[in-house]
Amino acid sequence: MPLLAIAHPAITLDLRYATADNFTGQVIYDKAVALLHPDAHAALMRAADLAQAQGLGLRVFDAYRPLAAQWRLWQAVPDPNYVADPRVGSMHARGVAVDLTLTDAQGQALDMGTPFDTLNPLSWHGCTDVPPEAQANRARLAGLMAISAWVHHPREWWHYNLMDPKRYPPIEDATMTALLMGGL
Repeated sequence: MPLLAIAHPAITLDLRYATADNFTGQVIYDKAVALLHPDAHAALMRAADLAQAQGLGLRVFDAYRPLAAQWRLWQAVPDPNYVADPRVGSMHARGVAVDLTLTDAQGQALDMGTPFDTLNPLSWHGCTDVPPEAQANRARLAGLMAISAWVHHPREWWHYNLMDPKRYPPIEDATMTALLMGGL
């Protein structure tokens, strides 16, 4: 199944794993390319349309993630509460998960209470220890995504995946790995 590149007028890309601005402090991907399975791509386009109709946008931090990248994340933080064990599998490796946030009409990220990739309970959906505005923004993002067939991760306000992600097999394609990771 070919993966599709994420492109929509209401979506900006800020692919953190193509930079050192992530929880590992290291570059994980050599190329800043955001790809999704066609089903996930269609669902994300629906969410982007809904956001755009409300004068909002989406900023994508990550999408499809090759197994080699998952190993790098796991080596940095081997905690299954926040990083999928690559031996078990990741929803990102199936091409059916996306990490993102909401932006305003000027493209500024809305306050979600914590930055992307904050690996502690303040990032959990339903956390009441963040300001009410951040709680409302998380709920707004969750609503847009749920209407568009996405399910939230309870410990990461930014992570969404399609329902029943295990029905999608992991995508281990040497071409995709080479594209993102320079052939690792």
